[in-house]
Amino acid sequence: MGKKKLLNHKEIDIILNRLACQLIENHDDFKDTVIIGLQPRGVYLSHRLQKLLNEVYQIEHVKFGKLDITFFRDDFMRSDKVLQANKTDINFIVENKKVVFVDDVLYTGRSIRSALTAIQSFGRPKSIELLTLIDRRFSRHLPIQPDYKGRQVDAINRERVIVSWKENDGEDAVYLIQDQDE
Repeated sequence: MGKKKLLNHKEIDIILNRLACQLIENHDDFKDTVIIGLQPRGVYLSHRLQKLLNEVYQIEHVKFGKLDITFFRDDFMRSDKVLQANKTDINFIVENKKVVFVDDVLYTGRSIRSALTAIQSFGRPKSIELLTLIDRRFSRHLPIQPDYKGRQVDAINRERVIVSWKENDGEDAVYLIQDQDE
């Protein structure tokens, strides 16, 4: 298995600050905006953005939540392994709010389609945007595109993109991994 580092911790910090500034440009004081991290990996990114918005850019009272999409996936019953659900933690109504979904990697678009279905349990948003750290643009199965993206990666064939977060994986980095034929 080949492994190439695409982003290091400094580059990720720069991207996170840029994404936070783009959110501020479009949502000002976040009075009508909520940010929802998609479980499991989008939550790390949404926590980082929350910290930047609060501590660095002094944007207070931003509503953050976590959304589990496990049982909304279209491949839910297509696997022999038992799926482990994550926790949904949304303690606010999204009715008439601008929702920003946050996920680490946009790949086929199926997770985002699942999130669009799942969020309806919390009200009808005014609008929904997508923020992703990595956009794998050549892999889409559905016509879904990010409104905010950190980096575009052209991963093809048997390549995978792995985002490592210091809180979970011990380092901030993005890797392109080439799976070898078995």
